[in-house]
Amino acid sequence: MTPSTLSNLVNHQIRLAARPVGMPKPTDWSHTTEPVAEPAEGGVTLKTLALSLDPAMRGWMNEGKSYIPPVGIGEVMRAGGVGVVIASKNSQFAVGDHVSAGFGVQEYITIAQDEIKRNGVFKIDLRAGTLTQWLNVLGMPGMTGYFGLMDVGIPQPGETVVVSGAAGAVGQTVGQMAKIKGCRVVGIAGGAAKCEWVVKELGFDACIDYKATTAGVSGSSGAVRAGLKEHCPKGVDIYFDNVGGEILDDVLARINRKARVIICGAISQYNNTTAIQGPKNYLSLLVNRARMEGIVVFDYAERYHLAIAEMAGYIKAGRMKSKEDVVVGLQTFPETLLKLFNGENFGKLVLEVAKA
Repeated sequence: MTPSTLSNLVNHQIRLAARPVGMPKPTDWSHTTEPVAEPAEGGVTLKTLALSLDPAMRGWMNEGKSYIPPVGIGEVMRAGGVGVVIASKNSQFAVGDHVSAGFGVQEYITIAQDEIKRNGVFKIDLRAGTLTQWLNVLGMPGMTGYFGLMDVGIPQPGETVVVSGAAGAVGQTVGQMAKIKGCRVVGIAGGAAKCEWVVKELGFDACIDYKATTAGVSGSSGAVRAGLKEHCPKGVDIYFDNVGGEILDDVLARINRKARVIICGAISQYNNTTAIQGPKNYLSLLVNRARMEGIVVFDYAERYHLAIAEMAGYIKAGRMKSKEDVVVGLQTFPETLLKLFNGENFGKLVLEVAKA
């Protein structure tokens, strides 16, 4: 694409206008436009095709110390995505190459040479997986599930693995990987349709519907306690936690000696306007000589290629599946993001920005 053609393009963006209190609302965002810049020597200009919407985005909006700096007020909202190179002055990238990168919630991004590595720009092979799979099992959620389970959980054949958010992006990968490694897998998800899909399509041994009413007791805790008793009669060896709150406490009450609890997220707590609820049953870790450890996917960036190669092989062989919930239109971002926190998404939530 020539410089004159680039200058005719308009980049629509969504920026963080205010730090949300509770659920993000429309006034927390601003919609802006700017011209698309030509890349400097060594740089590239990318067109966004699809963005990954993840629960972690809610934490990135908050002020305070974390594993990654918060998005600044007035900055384009942070988001990973996949897209295509439309202009390049870098020998490693050609026009037409498909790439993964930290695009942000916008239609185009121009990245300087010294920012390419920091931005995580790398070429993706559409023979290994579709664009949306590169945002799911071959993307950040898949890497989170893979390294959280394999490096922190260290699954052994015959062990019982429980994963919350089982129908979500990370949960899909965790459960399928655990089955491949010879474990018994029990998922926790919201709704009969999600639970049925997790068992029948992904091959989980069982799935607990936390929205169900069990023995006259409604709410997640009653349903989860009853489900764990039924489906984990010999206890839990590995728990991969994506939700926190009461469900974490329910699982802690059933862990085995030397169990591993992987803390990936706590989506039930992200929009709290009061203090985050920590685990009440944490002494179960002491009694059972168990451990609880957090997983931040960026720590494993140097090994992503190994996980991608392994799981792409499983996809090709039909041993792993990938489900994405695709919503069309950059302008829908503010309301589409809320699907994550309302439990409305079924599979990995993806925002399609442009057609491939």
